[in-house]
Amino acid sequence: MKRLTSVFVPHGRFLLGVFVAMVLFVVFAQFGMAQEGDTAPAAASKPADQNKMVFIITSIGWVFGLILLGCSVWLVAICVLLFLDLRIQNAIPAGFVDEFTDIVNKRKFKEAYDMARGDPSFLGRVLTSGMARLQYGLEDAREASLNTLESIKSDKDSKNNYTAVIASLGPMLGLVGTVFGMIGAFMELGSGSTPNPAKLAENVAHALSVTLVGIAISVPAIAFNAFFRNRITKVTMDVGHISDDLLTQMYHNSKKPAPPAASTPGGSVAAPPAPPAK
Repeated sequence: MKRLTSVFVPHGRFLLGVFVAMVLFVVFAQFGMAQEGDTAPAAASKPADQNKMVFIITSIGWVFGLILLGCSVWLVAICVLLFLDLRIQNAIPAGFVDEFTDIVNKRKFKEAYDMARGDPSFLGRVLTSGMARLQYGLEDAREASLNTLESIKSDKDSKNNYTAVIASLGPMLGLVGTVFGMIGAFMELGSGSTPNPAKLAENVAHALSVTLVGIAISVPAIAFNAFFRNRITKVTMDVGHISDDLLTQMYHNSKKPAPPAASTPGGSVAAPPAPPAK
């Protein structure tokens, strides 16, 4: 948890800055458009070459704009966290397998356990739980390591589920905005007097803009959800296979008899036994 916090906090500050910048942009864009509408002549209140993105942002409105902006920032934050957490060096550190195998082959089991326990990677956590139960048999160690691996996978899946939630919220919010804008348009048409084209266009633009932004948030959320789901499956399978191999190797090394001493306590090589006297 400390590792994730130390990794995510700098990116969280960056995302907060992006969020504030986008809010200020919306505020000043709406303020500028309002000032332009008050000062410009009626015949030329909106230039023909007006920026389309600014028009979409100002058409969304405050309520739907802040909700959709919060969903987009939420999506970016989750993607950054999963990208950092599912890197291969966080799951299987470089050189860990070779070093662990070398230590086990030298029958330094206590040192191998301390090495796995001190490593915060997925492989280190799975090996630690399995090695703690290795004294009760290989099958018991495999079950303990599998339980830890399933716990890690469940944690990553729960984070990835939020991308699916955002993918579902985008079109739903767009639909709510569409209905809200069309209600305003029909109210203008049914007012009994000659409909104001500007008010009618404003309500229709609001409906279409909220729908567009909602779908624009949903599409990358769906893509990221599929990407991270496959990534989680691949990482957990690789960690499971490697940890099983290392646990099996350690178990069989622990069952082998210790090699005989090749030298006497004084450091000299022991002489072969003399042949029997005839």
